[in-house]
Amino acid sequence: MSDQPSQRRRTVVCIEDEPAMIDLVKLILKNRGFEVLGALGGKEGLDLIARVKPDLVLMDLMMPDMSGWDVYQQMKADEFMKSIPVIVVTAKAQNIDKVLGLHIAKVQDYITKPFSPAELLKSVNRVLDEAAQRERAGLKPDDVAAEEQES
Repeated sequence: MSDQPSQRRRTVVCIEDEPAMIDLVKLILKNRGFEVLGALGGKEGLDLIARVKPDLVLMDLMMPDMSGWDVYQQMKADEFMKSIPVIVVTAKAQNIDKVLGLHIAKVQDYITKPFSPAELLKSVNRVLDEAAQRERAGLKPDDVAAEEQES
């Protein structure tokens, strides 16, 4: 195989209650070399994250079995999952929802539906690049949040 260690396929878990949205995310990201695994709902998503420890989680907020915020809180309370970056992908386009997501909950990005393939790719690549920089610097996401609060 020609895969070099630095070219490892990055794994993304997409937690969403709409199968068509999972298929769309898979189509967009697989064409760019990502491995995309879908989970229908929050409980299935948490189980999948625990099994595969992905590089990134894309998550809807409005799901019938468990809200995206509940999934996010459980991830951040779990030693194994708390360092995994999260991008919220949701139809909740109100400014207050975005403020809550980015500044209160500290998700790495917030994308509103409908989104363009370019918008999704830009966000995914930026968040993964930032996570890699933190990892190289030996910082955890909580360390970065603490630094931002101090400034």
